Amino acid sequence: MLENVRIILIGTSHPGNIGSAARAMKTMGLSNLVLVAPECDIDGKSVALSAGASDLLKNHQLFATLDEAIADCGLVIGASARPRTLDWPMLDPREMGEKAVIEGKKHPIALVFGRENSGLTNDELQKCHFHVFIPANPEYSSLNLAMAVQTLSYEVRMAFLADKAYPEQQEEYPLANEIEGMFEHLEQTLTDTRFIVPHPGLVMTKLRRFFNRARPEVKELRMWRGIFSSIQKSISSDNKAAEHDK
Repeated sequence: MLENVRIILIGTSHPGNIGSAARAMKTMGLSNLVLVAPECDIDGKSVALSAGASDLLKNHQLFATLDEAIADCGLVIGASARPRTLDWPMLDPREMGEKAVIEGKKHPIALVFGRENSGLTNDELQKCHFHVFIPANPEYSSLNLAMAVQTLSYEVRMAFLADKAYPEQQEEYPLANEIEGMFEHLEQTLTDTRFIVPHPGLVMTKLRRFFNRARPEVKELRMWRGIFSSIQKSISSDNKAAEHDK
């Protein structure tokens, strides 16, 4: 199950932080390191700070975008260090670990970490099913990237060691690329009905939050895609009839 846990670092700017994150992962039995659009290369500093976890550096995966990195993941959780304007389904680190272990038996899952100075963008966080917030001391909540990776990796390991206490997941959830396909289909359908204009921004953001909170299963997602297709077919028929009447 631990092999299904993917630690994704986006836009990392310091090679030493990549090495320190690899060390944090390996101490907790995680090995799947993914870099998305890093602003630095893995170098000697990375290897030195990995302290024996250079195999994770050697075998890391590299992607240009977050969409590519999570395409085959069934659960995506973004680490958020601050509250956002729009509330999103939240987990604390313990809940995150339990959910990761339950769902990690069936499909890859991703724990996503942002840039050292600014974290994840709102667009990146909206690609996540849940956000996780580490409740550090509010008077001094200075966690660096490797500390955050260490904390969440520890919670995954503790949940893994206590795995027998968790029920087997019965639901089958769609992968991230399937969810994105549904959102694209939804946006096109709402555009076709003139409910929204192309690239509406806030409306689709709120709909993303709604569907992520509801967490549709595979069969439910297919049902929604069928509804969207039915609406589009009806619109097309009406348009053809109107053209014929002219």
